[in-house]
Amino acid sequence: MDLFLEVCTKLANGFTASFFLFVLTLIFALPLGLLMSLCTISKFVPLRVPMKIIVWILRGTPLMLQIFAIFYLPGLLNLFVWPQMNTGWEWFDTTFSTRFIAALVAFIINYAAYFSEIYRGGIESISKGQYEAGQVLGLTKRQIFFKIVLLQVVKRIIPPMSNEIITLIKDTSLANTIAVYELIYEAKEFMTVNGLIWPLFMAGAFYLIFVGILTIVLGKVEKKLDYFKS
Repeated sequence: MDLFLEVCTKLANGFTASFFLFVLTLIFALPLGLLMSLCTISKFVPLRVPMKIIVWILRGTPLMLQIFAIFYLPGLLNLFVWPQMNTGWEWFDTTFSTRFIAALVAFIINYAAYFSEIYRGGIESISKGQYEAGQVLGLTKRQIFFKIVLLQVVKRIIPPMSNEIITLIKDTSLANTIAVYELIYEAKEFMTVNGLIWPLFMAGAFYLIFVGILTIVLGKVEKKLDYFKS
């Protein structure tokens, strides 16, 4: 019983880290993704082309590799490329805060790239008639986008965005590759130290319950936006 309580406590602590990683990623990646999508559909070529290349790289390389790159490259540059510069992020820095921030940055830019494509698809699905109607009403381009287009885009992108959001909570397990004490990391510790495998299945139950809650919440959000049916 004592071991079971210890496992539950450790897994709860690990899930707290996973939850914060999930929430902070959404807070920053959703607006960043919108900004990136506006850049990729911009008529200004010097802005559109580099952003499309960045999105292509972020979507085309594994998230785990991006986590490694963000965590290790600053220290490598500090040691071997610009040794006279102090980046403040040493190669051997193993503090939890540094590792968590590195994972967070990797998650934000990776998911922002995916969100940007969802936003882009939603924006481009809006008919030109919506823009023309706004112009007839005397609205500016900014007002047309935020008061007419964006509201309809939100409704259309909820299903694909929901899939990405659900995937995100499971992808937080990749943070354990740089020793962030998230849910899977804590479960693996029991397997390594005590030879126990069942904590991993308990970790799976944590994910399953949270995904179930997310599914219900996102379903309610989608129903709330039903008044945008065409």
